[in-house]
Amino acid sequence: MSKKLGLALGAGGSRGVAHIGVLRALEEEGITPSYISGSSMGAIIGACYAKGMSIDEMLGAVLKLKTVQLLDPATLPVKQMGLFKGKKMNAMLLNNIGDIDFSELKIPFTCVANDLLSGKCVTLGEGKVTDAVCASSTIPGVFKPFRLNDMLLIDGGVLCRVPTEQVRAMGAEAVIAVDVLTNTYEERTHIKNLMSMVFRVYDMMDGNAAAMKKKLTMRENEIWIEPEIPNMSQYVTKDMDRAYEIGYSSTKAKMEEIKQMLLN
Repeated sequence: MSKKLGLALGAGGSRGVAHIGVLRALEEEGITPSYISGSSMGAIIGACYAKGMSIDEMLGAVLKLKTVQLLDPATLPVKQMGLFKGKKMNAMLLNNIGDIDFSELKIPFTCVANDLLSGKCVTLGEGKVTDAVCASSTIPGVFKPFRLNDMLLIDGGVLCRVPTEQVRAMGAEAVIAVDVLTNTYEERTHIKNLMSMVFRVYDMMDGNAAAMKKKLTMRENEIWIEPEIPNMSQYVTKDMDRAYEIGYSSTKAKMEEIKQMLLN
């Protein structure tokens, strides 16, 4: 490769398992990113890969994961600003990433979160990796906001679905951006309850936000991979093996374009 490659992995809940398929396809061609930046689920996958976890290790871990393993109900959800405390999610991240600093990662990595106090998107790239990734993955209203230093942080995907500018700021000369949130607001026949309604609203926002970002910010030497994953909710841990396969095949389909970008 003649250009330094940056990988921008977007938000997407369980649909983000497609990121692992993307990484598999790149590895098979001997393509390794020089920099990685992630948002929400993209931050989780990106951090694991930057640490040095293998594709098989990551895939094995996510395919065994059940939603209930991440849910620890808050005692005062209104006061705590979330239905769940998030401690189980943090423990899961520690188990897979370890108690390490950003400086210990094998590939330079950052992730994005949003500060409720300042109202701004922030890039996290120092200190404990798991703290930053947990903050980036804190779905508002579902998990209580994550306190870090003087910030009150929530999911990176709220303001930054796919962190292309962040990975360029790290030094990337070419960017592969992965958006797994296409087809998230397919037509429904009914909405079952309050949580279904909330998740439906997020899906509707997600389906438009990444497309708008691509339209407004796409630059030269930037390729977007947008795996089409129909009939899969980002909030349910099923069909994740299908998301992986679609991420893999979507990247294979773009491989010649990727190679040309990196060489020219």
